[in-house]
Amino acid sequence: MARRPATPDLPPEDLVERIVDIDVATEMEGSFLEYAYSVIYSRALPDARDGMKPVQRRILFQMSDMGLRPERPYVKSARVVGEVMGKLHPHGDAAIYDAMVRLAQPFSLRLPLVDGHGNFGSLDDGPAAARYTEARMAPSAIAMTAGLDEDVVDFVPNYDNKLTQPEVLPAAVPNLLVNGASGIAVGMATNMAPHNLVEVVAAARHLVMHPDATLDDLMRFVPGPDLPSGGKIVGLDGVRDAYRTGRGAFRTRATARIDNVTPRRKGIVVTELPYTVGPEKVIEKIKEGVQSKKLSGISDAVDLTDRVHGLRLVIEVKTGFNPEAVLEQLYRYTPLEDSFSINNVALVDGQPRTLGLRELLQVWVDHRISVVRRRTTHRLGRRQERLHLVEGLLVAIVDIDEVIQVIRTSDDAEEARGRLRTVFDLSDPQAEYILELRLRRLTKFSRIELEREQQQLTEEIAELQAILADDARLRTVVSDEMAEAAATYGTPRRTVLLESAGGATVTGAPAARGSAAPLEIADTACWVLLSGTGLLARTAGDEEPVRDDGTRRARHDVLASYLPTTARAEIGAVTSRGRVVRLSVLDLPALPPTDGHPSLSGGVPLAEVVAVEPGEQVVALTSLATDAPTLALATAQGTVKRVAQGDVPGNRDAWDVIALKDDDTVVGAVAVRETDELVLVSSDSSLLHFPASSVRPQGRAAGGMAGIKLAPGHRVVAFAAVPEDRASEAVLVTVSGSSTALPGTQAGAAKVTPFDAYPGKGRATGGVRSHRFLKGEDALILAWVGAAPAWASGSAGQPIDLPVPDPRRDGSGTPLGAPVHAIG
Repeated sequence: MARRPATPDLPPEDLVERIVDIDVATEMEGSFLEYAYSVIYSRALPDARDGMKPVQRRILFQMSDMGLRPERPYVKSARVVGEVMGKLHPHGDAAIYDAMVRLAQPFSLRLPLVDGHGNFGSLDDGPAAARYTEARMAPSAIAMTAGLDEDVVDFVPNYDNKLTQPEVLPAAVPNLLVNGASGIAVGMATNMAPHNLVEVVAAARHLVMHPDATLDDLMRFVPGPDLPSGGKIVGLDGVRDAYRTGRGAFRTRATARIDNVTPRRKGIVVTELPYTVGPEKVIEKIKEGVQSKKLSGISDAVDLTDRVHGLRLVIEVKTGFNPEAVLEQLYRYTPLEDSFSINNVALVDGQPRTLGLRELLQVWVDHRISVVRRRTTHRLGRRQERLHLVEGLLVAIVDIDEVIQVIRTSDDAEEARGRLRTVFDLSDPQAEYILELRLRRLTKFSRIELEREQQQLTEEIAELQAILADDARLRTVVSDEMAEAAATYGTPRRTVLLESAGGATVTGAPAARGSAAPLEIADTACWVLLSGTGLLARTAGDEEPVRDDGTRRARHDVLASYLPTTARAEIGAVTSRGRVVRLSVLDLPALPPTDGHPSLSGGVPLAEVVAVEPGEQVVALTSLATDAPTLALATAQGTVKRVAQGDVPGNRDAWDVIALKDDDTVVGAVAVRETDELVLVSSDSSLLHFPASSVRPQGRAAGGMAGIKLAPGHRVVAFAAVPEDRASEAVLVTVSGSSTALPGTQAGAAKVTPFDAYPGKGRATGGVRSHRFLKGEDALILAWVGAAPAWASGSAGQPIDLPVPDPRRDGSGTPLGAPVHAIG
């Protein structure tokens, strides 16, 4: 037992009454629980609604209150820290500044919320002091705080009850999933991985419109984390466990390629590191591994990172050592491969909970529905109040002479207010508003303005009441605002997802001709796949990447081109500048098939394995075998050409296959046989198809022949070949829009039509109309011809629904819900 000391200045007879006997264990238990709750609720764990800890929320709120918008000048970070500490967060300035620095670091957050100016640190070094750096709100922070003045969230008192602060931010972006979180509380911790904003919003919108959606439905949109540093995630089983239970783990691997660091020595060039791993840490571990004899074959490791080229860590390999084997050692003994443990713990209604993907999305969706409903209610009340005043003012303007007489004959303002209410049947606010009226509002033009305002307010009130009365309409508003946030702040995926370590092969320049392939890799049959978002991969088996129902759609993307080959073979990538670039199949990650169709999200970006020039794009894959069918090409100016596949130079990495005219580009390439039908679609919706036999094969130096006759100002937007025996299965997909809109900004209107609805015509003619334009449309922005069914995807690989087939060959399109990036 323990006794609290008595107060010395009390009378002696009161000393005994002031002594309280307490149990130390009970006191310690109660005090520790209060401390633990304070740490959990007020410091370490984020709220599941806005994904922010109290200090982060207070920083953004205070910066918004200071008017530090993205278009305003920077201010000293010390000023922001002082304002937050003095008004909202009564803790040390170091803790506040550390939190603000993390909000500004692009390598810590997938979507930074603070725009920092100055040295805000790196993965290996800390930031400069607050007196040296400057900051303001990032554009995404505006979305986090938008609507705070419209009663969208509850406000609570600050630490001294003199000011108020939001209990939670409106959060128009799903900050918790997009930026992740980490924190250590008492008896619990949280560690959440960042994700791609476009993917998370797509899943949230699906959940808004389909409240009973399952986890598998949502994972169609969110296949895995998207880390700020890029890299690769190896193995997705742990990710699926985390999405289901809230706990899991996955391995992250650096992006590396084998390259010539000197004319006679190869090296490993690392361009992306695992999340939270810095180059200095990697170099330190490499030196330790070399000294301890765990690593061999390494002569030097140099950090060549700069602001122009980004991360570039060069590891030189000694002569006689296999770079691939050295890289495997590095993955094993250095942070080039790291693990990330997911523990999705966040506050829900003030209580810490472990949440899966669906629960995290549901909490944010419910929060956004509440925010939009409260905002709509607030706007409705404001407009009703304004309409009430406008109606009173209109009454006064009609009998303005009598109003002036009433006011002039009144002894004081109170009497004038009462007489106005009695004579004109006005309310107190209307009477008060009329008394404060300026004489310049008494003009005829003012009355016209008031009547126009009255009509506008009536329409807005009806619209707001309709939103509040219809839950489906309210959800539509929420979904549209989510889409707007994704379009404004979304960026392409950075992290490559691999189902297993077997798919994480090294990427680099094509292997030299004649070099021996690794013995552990057999020359087995496989397929090389090119996705609509520009990812390359190969399958682990020879099964065609087509499901039994004919679907060529890969999970999380569409197939733009695919080619049968073998693991040790070389293939070609046809570019828009009429070149074929040699490519080694071994340089591509191997993806094991799943349910008959592989996930192309595990592919490697084209730029890592195909050397293309600025502005040059890969349009198709082609075989380099001598017995392959002829290669047919079409250009934007309507030229077609067939070139023999066997005409391949044996000592060059790239060569021309067509002589292009000025300002002309290749829009498509495909292997064809004599009986195939060549199809060209122009931007003015003309479709022409004719037999491939009408185009005689030519040498690589030839410029081709006339394919389709184009109207002035138009170009070819699609080229394909349809086998004679599969013409009845083929469909045409056309997407119309405005030719003046920026690429990727308009959804357009799509139409799917059976290919056999279009009659064939002779080569070099104008074809037939395939799509009728509506008002605001003047061109086809995208077209595709191939075996049904056709699938469409967005810029991040997310699926986009196409309309049902329309038998009319020249009908108009159906508006799409989002811009289409690729069809396959």
